[in-house]
Amino acid sequence: MFGLSELAIILVVVAAVLAVKKLPELTRSAGKSARILKSEARAARDADEPGTPRVIPGETVGREDTGTGNDTDTGTGTGPRG
Repeated sequence: MFGLSELAIILVVVAAVLAVKKLPELTRSAGKSARILKSEARAARDADEPGTPRVIPGETVGREDTGTGNDTDTGTGTGPRG
């Protein structure tokens, strides 16, 4: 007869054969969950430290491009030149 260890090995092999189709989906969802958990932990840690500035990824705007309306040349050819 089969012992407990042989039965466990057979069950693991059967589960692996049946789960091969779902394995990529499972790993993908586990990766997404890990990224979400990591970002939430980082956000919670940053919330505890009020002195650190929050960095939001996006477009960098220089001081001369702040949109104050003082530009004389807009590049469109329709604005006043002075």
